[in-house]
Formats: sequence, structure tokens, C-alpha cells
Amino acid sequence: MLYEIKNGNLSFAVDTFGAELHSLKRNGLEYLWQCGDAWKRYAPLLFPFICSPKDRAYRANHNVYRMKANHGFARDLEFELLRQDEKSVTFELRSNEETLAQYPYHFAFQVTYTILDDGVKIEHQVRNTGDIPMYFYIGGHPAFNCPLEAGESFTDYYVEYEKNEHITRNIDGKDVTLIENQNVIPVTRDLFDYDAIILPEPNSKKISLKSHKSAHSVTVEFPESKCIAVWSPEKNDDAAFVCLEPWTSVPVYFDKEEDIEKKAHAIPLDPQKEYSYTYSIKVN
Repeated sequence: MLYEIKNGNLSFAVDTFGAELHSLKRNGLEYLWQCGDAWKRYAPLLFPFICSPKDRAYRANHNVYRMKANHGFARDLEFELLRQDEKSVTFELRSNEETLAQYPYHFAFQVTYTILDDGVKIEHQVRNTGDIPMYFYIGGHPAFNCPLEAGESFTDYYVEYEKNEHITRNIDGKDVTLIENQNVIPVTRDLFDYDAIILPEPNSKKISLKSHKSAHSVTVEFPESKCIAVWSPEKNDDAAFVCLEPWTSVPVYFDKEEDIEKKAHAIPLDPQKEYSYTYSIKVN
């Protein structure tokens, strides 16, 4: 079920399925990709994994578990509406038989969307409701229309980091520099031939999708993230979007250990403790 929040000329809508953002509009302009055939998502939540461990399998408490799908299970499950007011809406997912078969931890995962003057704030809260420490990753995966307006093209756009960055990519076993002490990457279709552009420990706390032909842009602010990714499907001209993805850390497959307790970037959370993670999307 969709829930909509409005504030003057800005609005957003979120579905209880996956607690997924479905729309973000300002002055009637839709900024969010509308789940087309090229990618049947809008802005999925990544929990309890970012990407997947090898073969989607891992060990926890000396037992082997396997995820049914990439990026964990939150994006494919129904959340409960907890509360709604004129500015925000909060959803919750609790551990259940389906999650426990893939992930042996008891939890309450809440997501709150709050309208801003120029966008939306997304707050995630994980509570360990069990009696043993739990381990997890959290990520955002919002897809933004590219182009945003008629008369523009995909290649009219560029990604701009807040600060200069050093970004390399592994191509055929070799590290190839994408940018060195720069902050702009032109958007082209072949930019994504080697999957997402993943930047661990960025200097920046903001990333933007901008156009050479329009004043409209999208900025993701991620003060708490230790990794930012940029992605669009390779070799698909129908994929008229670019994802700006704030993650708590690098993906789970970067951590080669099979035991989740030993994965360097998994977030540990003691019983009855809470963990919060927030980022914002600003549009103009």
C-alpha cells in the first residue's frame, strides 16, 4: 500500500512492500525512476546484506545459511505501517520464519521517511531483539531518472562528488584509474560495462547527478556512509536512470571470510541495542 507525504510543491510516496520509495516529485517533476522494464525497482532497501556473499551462502553460529536473493531480503518483504503524520511515515519489518531461515537473528528494522523543504530524509533503525549479537549491512539503492527532462539525453549528465576523489576499477585483473584528484565523471553507457563504481571511504559526503543542459539535479547526502556506489545497467539504452547508492560500508563480498562474525565490515549489534543510519536526497 502506498503512503504519500506532501509539503507545498514537493511530495514523496512509499510502499509498504519493501518500505520502498516509489516517487519523489518537486514542482511536478518526477526524479525517481519509475520501475520500467530495464530495472523493476525504484529505490530498494539493502538489508541485512549489501550485494551478496559468494553463492549467497555464509556461516553464522557455525551453521550455513543461504540468502534467497541479492541484497538481502528486506526489499522483497511486506513492512508494517507504524505511524504517519503530516511530515513523515515509519515502517517496520520484524524477524519471522522466512527471515530466520536465511538469517538467524531476531530484529526489528524500522525505516522513517521525512519530508524536507527540498527532498526527503531516510532514517534506518535496527534493534537487536534477540539474546546474541547480530551482524548486518545497510544500503540505499535509489534510481534517478536520467534524463530528467524531455529533450535531454543520458550523456548530457555527469556525476559530481563533493570533493576530489581517487577512483580505480578492476578491469581484466588490473586496477585502472577512473579519476585522479578530480570530482566529475561524465555519464556514458559504457561507464557501467564493469558494473557499479564503488568508492570505499570517500572524501565526499555528498554526490550529485547533474546535467549540462538543465538546472535540475539530484544530490544524495550521506554523512554516515563509508562507501558510495554509482550504477546503471550495462549496454541497455532503455535504462534511463542512474543509481546513487549510499552504503554503510563496502559490499559483503569484499569480506572473504565465510563466518559473518568475522566479516570486517559487518556491523555488530549486541542484544537489545539499537543502530541508526541516515541519508538524505535533495532535488531541485
